[in-house]
Amino acid sequence: MTAVTDNSMFLIVGLGNPGPKYADTRHNIGFGVVDELAGRATPMPASFSVHKRSNAEIAETRLGPAKVVLAKPRTFMNLSGGPVKALADFFKIPPAQIIVIHDDLDLDFTAVKLRPGGGDRGHNGLRSTTKSLGTKDYQRLSVGIGRPPGRMDPADFVLRPFARSEQADLPIIYADAADLIDTVIGSGRR
Repeated sequence: MTAVTDNSMFLIVGLGNPGPKYADTRHNIGFGVVDELAGRATPMPASFSVHKRSNAEIAETRLGPAKVVLAKPRTFMNLSGGPVKALADFFKIPPAQIIVIHDDLDLDFTAVKLRPGGGDRGHNGLRSTTKSLGTKDYQRLSVGIGRPPGRMDPADFVLRPFARSEQADLPIIYADAADLIDTVIGSGRR
C-alpha cells in the first residue's frame, strides 16, 4: 500500500441494493459502514449527493490525512462494478486505493476482515467490480452476516432484514469496520 499523505485519495464503496425495500437487509451492510464513515468525516458529517456520471451517491471528504470519496452505488448489487469503475476513472484513483465493503456469508455475524485482492468468493457485487475494473487488485472489507438457518436459500437470506436481536449489534459492527478502514488509510483512529 502506498504511504498515505495529505494528497492521498481513496475510493471507499459500500455495496448494497437501492431503495427502501432493501434498506435494512443483510446485503446492504456495506451502506451502513459507509454511513458510519460519513459520520467521522471532516467536516462532520459528510453529506451525500448524486454523482450522475457514475450513478452513485457520493461524499467527497477527509478521513484524517486522506482525501476520500465515500460511495453508495444506485445500481443493484449485480451491477455494482459500473459505478465503481466510473468513480475510479473520474477521480483517477488506482485500484490499490479502492476499498469495497460487502456482506460475507462465510464470516460469522459481527466479524470484519480486510483483504487485499483475491477472488469474489461467489459474491456478485465483487464479481461485477472485478470485471469492470479489469483487476482483482483492490481491497475488500468483508462484513460477516453468517450463514442462513436450516435450508434457507442464501439469495433469500441476504435480502432479509436483520433479526431484532442482531440489530443491537449493527452500530458496533459498523464502528469496527470503520475503525479497520481508519487504520488502513492512516486517519489516526485506533
